[in-house]
Amino acid sequence: MRRKDDGWCVVVDVLEVPRIPDTTSLLASYEVQIDERGELKEYSRVRRYRRGSADE
Repeated sequence: MRRKDDGWCVVVDVLEVPRIPDTTSLLASYEVQIDERGELKEYSRVRRYRRGSADE
């Protein structure tokens, strides 16, 4: 999370594809731009990865 001149930039990790076993589930990181009033301006997926995988 970081403050910008016109609002906030937040990175959120979400579960995109749940699978069994959990270690094969797919997760993603989204960068979300929020204005000063808390309204969503835009978002984009910046990373997709398998749960339990090491960071590169």
